[in-house]
Amino acid sequence: MVDISERGYVNPEFLVSTEWVYNNLENHEIRIVESNEDPLLYPSGHIPNAVEIDWVNDLNNPLSRDYLNKAEFEQLMSKKGISNDMTVIFYGDKSNWWAAYALWVFQLFGHQKVKLMDGGRLKWDREGRALTKDIPAVEKTNYTAPIRDDKTLRALKNDVLLHLEEQGQLVDVRSPEEYSGKRMHMPDYPNEGALRGGHIPSAKSIPWSKAANEDGTFKTYDELLNIYNTENLLKKDINTIAYCRIGERSSHTWFVLKYLLGFTNVRNYDGSWTEWGNSVGVPIEK
Repeated sequence: MVDISERGYVNPEFLVSTEWVYNNLENHEIRIVESNEDPLLYPSGHIPNAVEIDWVNDLNNPLSRDYLNKAEFEQLMSKKGISNDMTVIFYGDKSNWWAAYALWVFQLFGHQKVKLMDGGRLKWDREGRALTKDIPAVEKTNYTAPIRDDKTLRALKNDVLLHLEEQGQLVDVRSPEEYSGKRMHMPDYPNEGALRGGHIPSAKSIPWSKAANEDGTFKTYDELLNIYNTENLLKKDINTIAYCRIGERSSHTWFVLKYLLGFTNVRNYDGSWTEWGNSVGVPIEK
């Protein structure tokens, strides 16, 4: 595997290797965060000193389909022992879907010192590195956050409608079956989530998995550029929105486009198909 620094990424500093994490397990200037789809993984064994951030219980408001607010984010960070000047290293299952999702939410609140551990849980486990069931004892912090930024990195439904009028770029990162309308959920998952199948008009079908190697690591810059630019004609300087079903797979693609390829304006539509496919009066294609 080629070292991260040799893969040609525009912003390689947003990725770290499993070896780097292993060598920094006792580094008090970082906080390692595990975020998974499967809630049973963290208690079954996690990287030493890693805290858990659950995408349902920690990042979402329990009463509305939205994220936690400024005060709630500050409380979460303080509880997890994360200070404003701390670098947060995210990793998880599913090739870092939910790790990228958590990183994206942190960015909504202006926490800039964030990185993904390339390869996530899969690579760490395959390398035979140690896992523990011990929950780390962290000291609470006095975290302060700005009001959540829902404009720069996030797209809401009305933003997507305006984006269509302006002929911006759209990337549908779901499976081809979901894109065509044959399915309304991921393969091997229950077929649920929306009343209508299909995709947003003009969206390119570029499944998230095209960006990942078999071990969950990211492909090189040249390989990614071939996928998104050469094969699908996406331009780095044109406004781009990525979406999937609920925003987790598209967070992975958002990370690729923004940090690894250097797209100048890319947003994640977290409402994605569960909102768009259930909305009245919005256009779809099959």
